[in-house]
Amino acid sequence: MSSTAITGIATLVTNDPSLGGGSPRSGTFESGGGSPLGLLRDAAVVIDGDRVVWTGASSEVPAADHRVDAAGRTVIPGFVDSHSHLVFAGDRTDEFNARMSGRPYSAGGIRTTVAATRAASDAELEANLTRFLTEALRQGTTTIETKSGYGLTPEDEARALRLAARHTDEVTYLGAHIVAPEYADDPAGYVDLVTGRMLDACAPHARWIDVFCERGAFDGDQARAVLTAGRARGLHPRVHANQLTHGPGVQLAVELDAASADHCTHLTDADVDALANSRTVATLLPGAEFSTRAAWPDARRLLDAGVTVALSTDCNPGSSFTSSVPFCVALAVRDMGMTPDEALWSATAGGAAALRRTDVGRLAPGARADLVLLDAPSHVHLAYRPGVPLVTGVWRRGVRVL
Repeated sequence: MSSTAITGIATLVTNDPSLGGGSPRSGTFESGGGSPLGLLRDAAVVIDGDRVVWTGASSEVPAADHRVDAAGRTVIPGFVDSHSHLVFAGDRTDEFNARMSGRPYSAGGIRTTVAATRAASDAELEANLTRFLTEALRQGTTTIETKSGYGLTPEDEARALRLAARHTDEVTYLGAHIVAPEYADDPAGYVDLVTGRMLDACAPHARWIDVFCERGAFDGDQARAVLTAGRARGLHPRVHANQLTHGPGVQLAVELDAASADHCTHLTDADVDALANSRTVATLLPGAEFSTRAAWPDARRLLDAGVTVALSTDCNPGSSFTSSVPFCVALAVRDMGMTPDEALWSATAGGAAALRRTDVGRLAPGARADLVLLDAPSHVHLAYRPGVPLVTGVWRRGVRVL
């Protein structure tokens, strides 16, 4: 192993609340000021092997084997994208085009991707997966969660998870994405499959279990059955909750101590209170609202209530075909009531919280050395200059990969 000092950093985002005076829970400002990002100016960071070992003033940087001059740029933690659907085949351009011409989004479009995914070879699926992972990495994503959900048979779901597990530790079994087409007249039978033979095939390859608790997909009782069966097999719950309408998803997520309730677009006061008094993270996915012209989640309401918020891409071929966390940060600031600091915190430390990780999403001694170099003097440029490719360097596990 060798050490590297990155010096000359105009703004270093550590997400260490002891440096910024902000709340590590929600990323909001505490009374009296201070940033939740733990900002250091004219800073340096030292990495040794795959870990951060020092942060501080550039003038005080200790000796290291190698030096990189950031030349007045910004360094942030690698983005933690805690919600994506990357194992699929096919294209839904026609659906998007029609929707932009006035047809509303519904959960049924998933069936198109299911047919294409079932017909694809392992090599085709893995090539697609690696292309999207590389695309995300170039935009600063160093930790990514991805799901199955486009196979909907025991064999196709298991192979999706097996392929995903070759590339990320954060793999989620989503057999309960929609009811498989061949079970359209027997949803109870499909739930039995998801919680039985399909779960047996998939559990060895996954860390998480998810369910689309929504009109047109699975109701509260079905979702509870899926999640409790997965939990009994050692998989921890996540929930697609309250995206298209208000429903029981958020309350179910809190009841089962799910790591995250994802989407959270349609919430009651009781839902917000439940999230605020739980460990469950509200993961907001603005790419979906952008791509479906739906109502934006009210991030301000959640943050002001003390809810922990994550921002992720929801990269999928139907409702949010973007792998760009910076794009989602800009949307959250422009349309969801978040400050630039809150949005960046949610896309890094918030995503880590949604995966129940403490080793990523921050740059402090002991954290994994996942860093992103922005060609800008401040992290605010992520929202200030939307659509501009600001990422000019990426280190993952201490290795410069971009």
